[in-house]
Amino acid sequence: MIEIEQSGALNTVQDLGRFNFRHMGVSVSGAMDALALRAGNLLLGNDENAAALEVQLFPFRMRFLQDSSIAVTGADCRATLDGTPLPPWWGCGVRAGQVLELRYPRSGARGYVCVAGGIDVPLVLGSRSTALRGGFGGVDGRPLQRGDRLALGESRVPPLPVSGIGIEPPDSALHAHFPRNSAGDIQLRAIPSGEYALFAADAARFWQQSWQVSNQSNRTGYRLAGAPIFPSETIEMRSYGLIPGIVQVPPGGEPIIQLSDANTAGGYPKIAGVIEQDLWRLGQVLPGQSIQLIQSDAREAIAIEQEVARWLNRLRLSCQPLRRALTV
Repeated sequence: MIEIEQSGALNTVQDLGRFNFRHMGVSVSGAMDALALRAGNLLLGNDENAAALEVQLFPFRMRFLQDSSIAVTGADCRATLDGTPLPPWWGCGVRAGQVLELRYPRSGARGYVCVAGGIDVPLVLGSRSTALRGGFGGVDGRPLQRGDRLALGESRVPPLPVSGIGIEPPDSALHAHFPRNSAGDIQLRAIPSGEYALFAADAARFWQQSWQVSNQSNRTGYRLAGAPIFPSETIEMRSYGLIPGIVQVPPGGEPIIQLSDANTAGGYPKIAGVIEQDLWRLGQVLPGQSIQLIQSDAREAIAIEQEVARWLNRLRLSCQPLRRALTV
């Protein structure tokens, strides 16, 4: 069991999400950086979908009420265990009574605390993720708060050594496949979608300019600030289904990228869809930072998915000798 000692208004329990219920108006939810969640769980020997803590407001502090193992991934949150600094993307054994603290990140937006066995909150529609707008999942459908005590699932593998073990972060291990432009802006690949042809006059500018993530952004969607783009004509549209990654353009001309808590339906023209394997990077972008959208296609999206799968498999295989050594 763990106890929350300090938390912010948007820190929640998340797994990989709640699927197959969008037709009923239920958002996917789930971790904004799914790759960080999966990697942390692999290091601990958990199922990749095990629930963890997503921390996006700092400082955050928790106490361990039992011996366990943890992995802290995602943003570099300057984590400390009983005041001793932990490297980013780090896993280690912990003892009952120890305190983990995450502080405002040096880089990135969201940190993930994975615990051996996963966070054991009730399954709701097949997921332990918190749906804040719906008020269900996680801990009573709300953010974490001081005094919360969360049970841990049963772990079937030996604990990690107290000395710890690290993971090479994906933005380093896969840097050749996840580019930035000359200004340092993260480049996100997107495939033209739906009403793309309506934006013919402004399409080039959509791809060429840098877009700043607005302060009016959250887990539902990131609103982009920049020189607005407009369709060549106004058309009446019926509502259509939405998934994370869809880029809509409202009447004001500043795009919105739907994210983990995306609406399940909408009616604004859709100009593009960010490829799934780039969404974890967007989840680590803070409001005020800039991104650039790069035109892509299904072939490139599949190639990037394969590279990510290889990285995860290397991590999976590299953890096996450690587990065997700890068992002996």
